[in-house]
Amino acid sequence: MKKVNVILTGGVGSRLWPLSKKSRPKQYVPIFGDRTLFQLTAERNRPVTDKLVVVCNEGNVDLSRKNLDQVSIEADQWVIESEARNTAAAVAFGAMACDPDDLMLVTPADHIIRETESYKRSVNRAFELASTNALVTFGLKPTRPETGYGYIEHDDERVLSFKEKPDADTAAHYMKEGRFLWNSGIFCFKAGVYLQELRTHRPDIAEAAEKAYRHQTDGRLPSKESKEIPSESIDFAVMEHSENIRVVPSDFEWSDLGSYESLFDYFSETGQDDVIQGTNLVFSNKHVEIIGLEDLVVVEKEDALLILPKNQSQSVKQVFTRLEKEKPELLE
Repeated sequence: MKKVNVILTGGVGSRLWPLSKKSRPKQYVPIFGDRTLFQLTAERNRPVTDKLVVVCNEGNVDLSRKNLDQVSIEADQWVIESEARNTAAAVAFGAMACDPDDLMLVTPADHIIRETESYKRSVNRAFELASTNALVTFGLKPTRPETGYGYIEHDDERVLSFKEKPDADTAAHYMKEGRFLWNSGIFCFKAGVYLQELRTHRPDIAEAAEKAYRHQTDGRLPSKESKEIPSESIDFAVMEHSENIRVVPSDFEWSDLGSYESLFDYFSETGQDDVIQGTNLVFSNKHVEIIGLEDLVVVEKEDALLILPKNQSQSVKQVFTRLEKEKPELLE
């Protein structure tokens, strides 16, 4: 039985355009000292696991390989998706690259985590629970009424329910109640247990994913078979239906850094003064002075300039969607 870090590194980071683009999603942008989020993820989990499996897509496999080379980490196995089919299938591919009894620590590549010792304690507890054939997720105690995260209702390590991203009033209620955790999107379970749960609750996804994996060549999945896989998240496909779910309530500092507002919070706390100007967040190769204006985001790239109030950071995704139709070249 091995402990395997399965890193999922898909997505385009649409909420961080133009800092993040299709050709370089947010997990490959080196703005965390000299590291990317992908590199930090691999380094963070290396001491607590025995093996590394990377599930990526055709568009970012070269970036992934280059990122790992830069920090002298070698993946034991690669699974390269030709079609994006969401996380239920991506996790299944990671499981198929493991032995059935291997303990999988499934981590997105684009999260920031601090307080390393607390993280290690949570991971070790998750391994203990997963060894009893439980499906384990990690929940973080909310520090604010966040509307951008899903929530887990819990009683100690027992999951009572999963909640979708709430409105502001509901998020405030969750904080007041004290029995709701942020859903981190990090999971732990035996490879064989996950595949069996997927076959039980979504046999259509399991069968199509297994078919695609059987036809893989050197880790590359075929497009024809991959297109037949229903696109569904692991939460909807498995976690919300299984009767054997556990949560590890955790207190390490965590963020999915899915908005410019969350980036501002992180860089303010870590004292990265080169991108912070008072209450403003600025990414630019030029010298920028902001006078008389507060709580702004300014992002200047070669072909695009984005300016917006920090509290409207979630609106960037709408801009990204519009540009896909009107000016797709700005997203490449």
